[in-house]
Order: sequence, then C-alpha cells, then structure tokens
Amino acid sequence: MAITASMVKELRDATSVGMMECKRALEETDGDFDAAVKILRERGAAVAAKRASKEAKEGKIEAVVSADAQSAAMIEVNCETDFVTRNDDFQAFVEEMKTDALNHETGKMTDAVADKVTEKISSIGEKLQLRRNVKWDVEGTGAITSYIHMGGKVGVLVEVGCGKPETLENPVFQELSKDLTLHVAAAAPEYLVREDVPAETIEAEKDIFRKQLQTEDEEKGKTRPEEMINNILKGKINKFFSQICLVEQGFVKEDKVSITDLVAAKAKELDDTLTIRRFVRYQLGA
Repeated sequence: MAITASMVKELRDATSVGMMECKRALEETDGDFDAAVKILRERGAAVAAKRASKEAKEGKIEAVVSADAQSAAMIEVNCETDFVTRNDDFQAFVEEMKTDALNHETGKMTDAVADKVTEKISSIGEKLQLRRNVKWDVEGTGAITSYIHMGGKVGVLVEVGCGKPETLENPVFQELSKDLTLHVAAAAPEYLVREDVPAETIEAEKDIFRKQLQTEDEEKGKTRPEEMINNILKGKINKFFSQICLVEQGFVKEDKVSITDLVAAKAKELDDTLTIRRFVRYQLGA
C-alpha cells in the first residue's frame, strides 16, 4: 500500500525516530503501524519508542553567535529529569546541537538531526526532544547578542540596529546590547512595541478593566460618566503596555528609566541612531 506523509508523521510522533527510518519501517510492513513500531524497537530504537509518551520538560537552552555577531541561533533541548540535564553525555549532546544550530532555519531541523536525537535517546535512556530552534541573520547594520540565564533555564537573543558600522565595535553599544539581553531575561516582555499586541488581546484587557470599574461603581452605588471611564481605560491600557512591551518597560537596572529612554541616551552618546529590531526569549518547558 502507499505510505502517506501522515502515516510517517504518526509513527514518528509515537516513536521519536527519524522520518526516513519510519518510512522504511512502514514500507517493510505494508503500512502496519504496530509491526513498524516492533521493527524500530528491534533496530535499537526501542528506548525511543517506549519513552515516546513520557513528558520531557527538563533540559537546557543554549545559544550560539557568530564571531562577527551577524548570525545567531538558539535551541531548547528537553529531557525527562534534572538528573539527566546534569549528565556529561547530555551536556555534550546539547553542545553539539548548539554548534550545528547555525545551519538550520527557524523551526526547521533536518532528518539527520532527528536521527541524532533518537540515537542519544537510546544511550541516555530518557526521552529527548529538540523542542524548538531559532536562527537569525542581521538585517542591515547591527549585531545580535545572546544571554543564557540560570544555567540554561532561560535564553535570550536581541538584535540591535545602528546607522554607523563603527558603532558595532564601540564598548557603549556592546554594553547596551548585553544589558538589553539581561533585561529581557529578567522582565520577560511579550512584545517589542504596542503595535505588535493583537487587537483581540487589547480588547480582552479592556473588557476586564470595564468589569472591574463596573463592580467598583456597583459597590459604591454610583455611575461614572462614559468619558471618565474611557480616560481610566486609556490609563490602564497604557500601564498594560508598559508591562508587556519591551520598549515601554522600566529598565531592570534602573526602573525609572524606560528602555526607550535608555536606548535614546546611548544613541546620543554614540552620535548614532539605535533601534531594537527584535528579541526572542525561551524559558525552559514554557
């Protein structure tokens, strides 16, 4: 019978074995799922098949940045227990995956990588999962900086753009870039700017605030004018943005200074134009 992509995916999801190996097993068993699983177990993928239903929420996040800071990648590799996270074999495996991460586009890892994961499952004896990966190349003049926090529990990439190539080598620029990664790790912003926040998210917050105001009015036996309610909602939404948008957050090292003001001050010091272009933050298991 014809082996479909969905059949291969189902077997891969159940066993964590590479797609090509799954396809061959299904071809040999004429599409018999259980028989294909048996073959994979017999070929040394038994551990992978047995551990497929286990949860892998421990592990490590790692990042790699090219020497010129023009490319970077970050990965999250999961395992089942913290004990394995500290295992030298697992640590070496994550290091290998990190080194290779610059060769793979965001969210796209090859069958060869999947096969390596399967092989490591067999030797370590726990389910492993290369959960996610991101790969960036600098857009225009700028640099990418990474930061790994708490031994791999949190990972951050930040791309900062500038107008002058010589700015990239300036210690002020480099310190700012590192500070921004530290801030993202600590403050966990969800968006870069308020324009990135989905309209439905904003409306949902407004609905919550409206209900809070309505409850307050009912408890006090009064009714606020619509114009007053709208002004209060505007203030609450602005505060909401200041909590979730990176450029509006207070800098973790000096919370009375916003990230926007911090970047502006450094731009003036450097006599250049600086822009935070993008950021990504991974938290282990989140």
